[in-house]
This record gives sequence, C-alpha cells and structure tokens, in this order.
Amino acid sequence: MAKSPRLAEQPRVVLPGSEKAPVKTDIPHKATPPRSKITVSVILRRKTPLKVNNRVGRTAGPIRVTRAEYKRQHAADPADISLVRAFARDHNLKVEPDPTASARRTVQLTGTASDMQKAFSVELLQKTVGTTEYRVREGSIKIPAALVGPVVAVLGLDNRPQASPHFRLKSTAAQPNITAHAANVSYTPVQVAQAYQFPSKASGAGQTIAIIELGGGYRQADLTAYFKTLNQSAPAITTVAVDGGKNAPTNANSADGEVMLDIEVAAAVAPGAKIAVYFCPNTDQGFIDAITTAIHDTTNKPSVISISWGGPESSWTKQSMTALDAACQSAAALGVTITVAAGDNGSSDGATGDNVDFPASSPHVLACGGTTLEATGATITSETVWNETANNEGATGGGVSVVFPQPTWQASASAPIPKPSTPGRGVPDVSGDADPATGYVIRVDGQTSVIGGTSAVAPLWAGLITVANQQLGLAYGKTLGFLNPTLYAAKTSAGFRDITEGNNGTYSAGPGWDACTGLGSPIATRLIPLLAPSATTPTPSTTPTPPVKKPKKPTKPVKKPVKKSTPPATAKKAAKKATKKTTA
Repeated sequence: MAKSPRLAEQPRVVLPGSEKAPVKTDIPHKATPPRSKITVSVILRRKTPLKVNNRVGRTAGPIRVTRAEYKRQHAADPADISLVRAFARDHNLKVEPDPTASARRTVQLTGTASDMQKAFSVELLQKTVGTTEYRVREGSIKIPAALVGPVVAVLGLDNRPQASPHFRLKSTAAQPNITAHAANVSYTPVQVAQAYQFPSKASGAGQTIAIIELGGGYRQADLTAYFKTLNQSAPAITTVAVDGGKNAPTNANSADGEVMLDIEVAAAVAPGAKIAVYFCPNTDQGFIDAITTAIHDTTNKPSVISISWGGPESSWTKQSMTALDAACQSAAALGVTITVAAGDNGSSDGATGDNVDFPASSPHVLACGGTTLEATGATITSETVWNETANNEGATGGGVSVVFPQPTWQASASAPIPKPSTPGRGVPDVSGDADPATGYVIRVDGQTSVIGGTSAVAPLWAGLITVANQQLGLAYGKTLGFLNPTLYAAKTSAGFRDITEGNNGTYSAGPGWDACTGLGSPIATRLIPLLAPSATTPTPSTTPTPPVKKPKKPTKPVKKPVKKSTPPATAKKAAKKATKKTTA
C-alpha cells in the first residue's frame, strides 16, 4: 500500500474564510524581512461538536459540561494536533509548548517570515497604515488539502489592529453649535450600582472577573488612591500576559482609560471579587488567544469575562469570527459568562450603512448597550437611549447582525429585520449607563476624569453577574454561565427597566426589546432571584425595592426619530423555522 504524500507535497487548498482585503495606502511598501520571527496560532476543530440544549423546542445554547468532559470530548482531536505537528516539521516551524493547547484548540507555530510564506502560501509585506508600519498579508491562506477541515483558522500572519476600545471621555471644553445636554452629572460606579439596586450585602466574594485588554495598562498607586475615595480596599489584581501583551500604562489619553474604566467599574460594584486582567496585542490572534486563555484558566478560575473592545462585523475575516464565536460557545458550555460592549458609534458602528459590533454580535455573549441615566440614590428619574451624536460624543451601538442568524431564544423579541429572508441576531441584549454626560468618575494615570461608553456597561454587568453568582451560592463550574435564554424568558421581564425613549440613528426604542437598549437596564434585586437555577434557593435581598418613577421626557432634541420597526409576517415565519445550530 502506497504511503500518502508528505503534507508539503500535497495540493494546496484555500483555507475557507481566510480572505483579507488589500490595504489601501499611497506609501510605498516593502517585503517583510525574511529572517524576522513570527508566531502564528493555528485554531483546530473540536474532537466532537458541543451538543445543543433544547427546551420545549427552543435552542438554549450548548449543554453545560464539566471541564473533564470538555477535555475528553470537545477539545482538539489528538490526531489533528499530530497533523499540525507534521506540517510544522515539513516547513521548518517550531511547535510552541503549551499545556492548554488541546483545551484551547490552539497550536502555536514559530518560524521565519520566509518559512511562514512558504508554509501558508502567502506574501508578507510591511505597509504603513496611518503613521504605523504593520506586517500585512492580503488575499487567502492556502494549506495542504489534508488540513482543510481540521484547521479552522490561522491567525498572526498579519498584525494590523483588529479592534477599538469603546470608551468615551466627557467633553469639558465649551464648543459652538453644541446642543445642551439633557443631563450633566457624574456618578461613582457604586452610585450607578445603587441606582440599579445591586444587593448591598453581596460583594462577589469567591468569584473572579476576567478582563480582556488589547493595550494600555494600570498603575497600582492609582487604584489604591481611587478605591480609598470609595471607602473600599483596592482589588486583588492578577495580570496575565498573552502573546507578549503586558501591563504598559502611558498616559490618560491612551488605552489606559479603557483599562482603568474596566477595572474600577467591575471592582467597585463587586468589591469582594478578584480581578484577572489578560493583556494581549491588538490583533485578531491576540484577541482570540486572550479569550481562550481566560476561559481555560483553571488557576484564576474566572466565572465572568468582560470585553470592552470590538469593531464592525465587516472589519473581521470570516475565519476570525468563526474562531472567536467558537471560543465563546466553549465558555457557555463551561458556565462562563461573557459580557461585551455593543459599541459607541450608533447604528452605523462607525462604518458605512447599518452595522453591529463584533464580538457583541456573537450569539454566545451578553451584548451591552448604553443609556443616559439620571438618578438620585436608588431612584431613577429618567433613563433614555444614549445618543449624543449631535455633539460628536457618540451613541450606543445596536442593530441586526448580517453574519449570525437570529437565535431561537431571541425570536420572540420584536427585532427589526432589514432583510426578512435572513433574520439576524439582534444587538444589544441589555443596557446600562453609558453617556459620558452622565458618566463614571474614574482615575487614570493620576487624573480624575468622567468617562462613559458601552465599555462601562460590560464591566458593570460583569460585576452584577458576579454578585448574583455569590448571592445564589453558585461556585466555580456551577455559575450562571450563558444567561441569554433565561433573560429573554417572559418571567424575567420584571427584572428590567424598559427603556422606551430615544434612538441610536436608524433604530428607536420602544416597549420590550429594541435595537438600542435591548431588554433594558437591570433592577438587580428583582432580576437576581429570577436567574436562580431551579435547584437553588436565592438569598432574600436586604435592600428594599423603591417604586420606579416613569422616565422624564428628555429636554434635548432627539436626532432623526424613527418609528420602531416591527418584524413583517415573513420574518416571524422565518424566526419560527429557525433551525437548531451550533458551531463545531
């Protein structure tokens, strides 16, 4: 019997979804130095696809599994890892040692640019984007035919920035032709938590919140000083370096604002929780590797992951989106909740036409939109959709995905469907205070600032879920995990404050779910007991629930009011016929 040819001798096939558009630049480019070292992440399929949980015919995400079961059934297939090792030998590439490679389904290979170009049939160039030179690859990746199927993605050949932080600084300078804000106040995270009625006796003790950062850094002196003003102890923070990322603070105008906002909000509203910050390069490789590292980190054991970075779906390659969504699916199966900022550029998400932000559009995460909040203590006097685009100060992201189909747990939501034949996943799921005009008092690099953006809402909800896990007595591995099907169930509507005024550009708020603020902002003391697993008896809240006042009409003009869309009959039929689907 003849032996099969070496992988290097097999015909080359395009890796599906690896196509990358050319970089538009007038600056002359040059070849990547052939001896420069590059490390790529090869993402592999699961040994066995995760099973889908069906409740009365409605897809409720992947079935929960133990970590032992996951490792045994749903990690990378040893045969596929061996195949990649053989491929590496054939192309003079080194396999990097990693005890979590199988669980993360990620094999990292290191080699020269010259060997990488031959291994993946690509041309690597140095091109200047803006003022920075990056390593760029354009077109498709080609791999031996035997690897198509086992390999889901090859990341790291191109090191251009993939995502942007979703935070907004409050404007302090008076400008001409600027509309007056309906509100011009600020809150500490503790005051925001009080407005949303976070339980006063629960702190998130025994839990860990993971925070993903694609740049920036923090200073311990700032944290110590900040939490002293809140009469809290500074949080216990663990820094995890991924793909060479590190805690690298610079100045208040950098990504440090994102890092400090995330840490200070999450730790202030869940003061008993530990914080683990995963620093990585701002690339699709770094982003995905950081998420999988956090999910499979059995040392720090995060039960919630907060992500405040992203970009329009159109800015991602299909292979990257597939790999990242599959990672989020793994988190759901393992009981890890992921909260993600929905973006700060309204319904366009900063691109042409209507767009939603990814990874917020993944059907396996909790997408967090933004509001303008006016509150005193636990009493909210007004809460509307955050939209300050007239003042060039952003608006909540939201809309309908053109990549991910509408999940069946979202089919009952009155989601606007631009293309009735292809109902998509609606964004966001939930909301919270994000307007910089009603933003959060935050300390960054020795300066106290007011910061908003949906970047604040992701750690706010991460803190709420952490507190809920503790209050419900849920230990690591048994935590709430993938919440979306439960949140969209009719019984939990009492746990939300429905936001019915305002718009984010194309979409308007209205009763029930909408593409501006999702289901609404939390009434935590009502919501947490509704999240309890059937076998769990929730701890009674010690905080009384005051009557909720109706939101006041905003004094500022609303930009381009648009009548809230309702799904046409064809869309409703399509939603009912939604097939059960899971990412392999």
